[in-house]
Amino acid sequence: MQLLRIENGNKSYGDKVLLRNLKLTISKGEKIALVAKNGSGKTTLLKIIAGEESLDGETASIEVSDQISRYYLRQIPRFHPDDTVEDVIYQTSNESLKTLHKYNRAVESGNEDEIKKISLQLDDIKGWHLESKIHEVLHKLNIKDVNISMSTLSGGQQKRVALAKMIIDDPDFIILDEPTNHLDLDMIEWLEEYLKSKNLTLFMVTHDRYFLERVCTDIIELEQGDIFRHRGNYSDYLENKQIRQQTEEVRLDKAKKLYKKELEWVRRMPKARGTKAKSRVDAFDDIKKEAFKRRQDDTFKISLESSRLGSKILEAHALTKSYGDLKIVENFTYKFRRGESIGIVGNNGVGKSTFLNLLTKTIRPDGGKIIVGETIKFGYYTQDGLNLPEDKRVIDVIRDIAEYIPLEKGKKLTAESLLETFLFPRPQQRVYVSQLSGGEKRRLYLLTILMDNPNFLILDEPTNDLDIVTLNILEDYLLSFPGCLIVVTHDRYFLDKVVEHLFILEGNGVIRDYNGLYMEYRAEQLAKKYSGNNLPSETQQPPKQVDRNIQKQLKNKLNKLERELKTLGERKEAINTEFLTLTDVDRISVLSKEIQQIDADLEQTELDWFETSEQMEALLS
Repeated sequence: MQLLRIENGNKSYGDKVLLRNLKLTISKGEKIALVAKNGSGKTTLLKIIAGEESLDGETASIEVSDQISRYYLRQIPRFHPDDTVEDVIYQTSNESLKTLHKYNRAVESGNEDEIKKISLQLDDIKGWHLESKIHEVLHKLNIKDVNISMSTLSGGQQKRVALAKMIIDDPDFIILDEPTNHLDLDMIEWLEEYLKSKNLTLFMVTHDRYFLERVCTDIIELEQGDIFRHRGNYSDYLENKQIRQQTEEVRLDKAKKLYKKELEWVRRMPKARGTKAKSRVDAFDDIKKEAFKRRQDDTFKISLESSRLGSKILEAHALTKSYGDLKIVENFTYKFRRGESIGIVGNNGVGKSTFLNLLTKTIRPDGGKIIVGETIKFGYYTQDGLNLPEDKRVIDVIRDIAEYIPLEKGKKLTAESLLETFLFPRPQQRVYVSQLSGGEKRRLYLLTILMDNPNFLILDEPTNDLDIVTLNILEDYLLSFPGCLIVVTHDRYFLDKVVEHLFILEGNGVIRDYNGLYMEYRAEQLAKKYSGNNLPSETQQPPKQVDRNIQKQLKNKLNKLERELKTLGERKEAINTEFLTLTDVDRISVLSKEIQQIDADLEQTELDWFETSEQMEALLS
């Protein structure tokens, strides 16, 4: 069933073209992500799909099924300031929710006749489950007080209320703009599971690449006004994009050869030109434009000069900090080593930013001490540090810090080149800071930290408001960074790519040093959760006699599950290969549904294999 169709979609603001001849269809059950760099028109396209903006031109058309309900989760939600959380939850077109709200009001008023009447209505529509659903969703998103006014909530809290409202409303088609911002890692993983398992249709913008990998059936890339649609998840998109770029390089190479040939002809042409000659000259201009198209290279290929670090880097000795009854750190000791990279994770409110401020001596500990080596130069990117001079040009903001960063072999990375690397082209470097978007200002603030050439870099939520293109560049920069690195982020992909081990703030002052990647840590947590063998080692029971029959059954089940995984994986690979050459819409639709089912079967089979392996391990231990 087709839910939305756009034909001849164009959108411009002044001279800037955001969409060019857009053709887009969204069918029931598809989960589509939009990928593009900041300023390309991602949010504009979301608003068009949500019905909040129109397309340009009389030939443009957009058709939306009148049989569906839509929900648009904005990056910055809008609420009436006098509304409470409860008011927001029950402002809905969902009839079951409206009936439940009437019931709650009747209970509050003590109207017995109304209570009985509405109770029968809830019985008829099977709406009693909504009460427990509301409590579960609010609990998962850490929304504790439904009577509090929306005007008193922070931006992150308001985003979670909007997200809760969306899940409780249960719409047919949801449009999401950066849904994972302001969520802690547990919330992100819970939302991920919800969106994967629900039979809903989804169109979203997000920089969370694990989210893209696990949730999406399609990824749409918006580049210079043109749309490229890739079937599959994020890894499929990367493979397809590489193929497209290789094809593009071949085409550009041919265009340059043709340009060279035509240029020789144009130079030989006499001044008096006939109609055919003029036509060829006009075509030459088009060939020139094609030949000199520039493809965005999203990799960082610069070797930074190794900063001098002494024998003493940064040491924490018996560090302790509390605010009233809330323990942030208790008796934490650690000596940082040269060149190491550490990720810091923990739920919202556990004290991650406070911990960073202790390490940088921004705040004083209650007990213990911090020793900073004499050669250490911190670069500290904070969540609230966006305080750029609005009346300065972009290039001057960076030049005021330094003219260049030293590279290996005596080379230099100039301020202009650093800005270009992080997607500020030369013309944009001349504009004033006040003219930049929020994401562009965030990117510029990051560059003010990097341009100071620190040898100990601390980044507190650097991935918020950055697009995937910028994230790839930042990741490559950090992988080449020769100093020490500490990162706080809710972006799991970013963590796994740039850090070697983790500090896990578990609450009540406990900081666990975990030597491994974040996804390895989460796998261990899930293993403990599902194994049913959670007793501490000192309380484990002595080994028991192995039941050979049970062992044989488990082994046979593992072999069967492994065969199923192989078959499903081979079928998925075959479908993805077929997608590369398909043009038949009906065949694409059939295969899209099949690959959704395969992904669901793979997930369940992997879970079965995992649990069976744990049972086998428990049996043999």
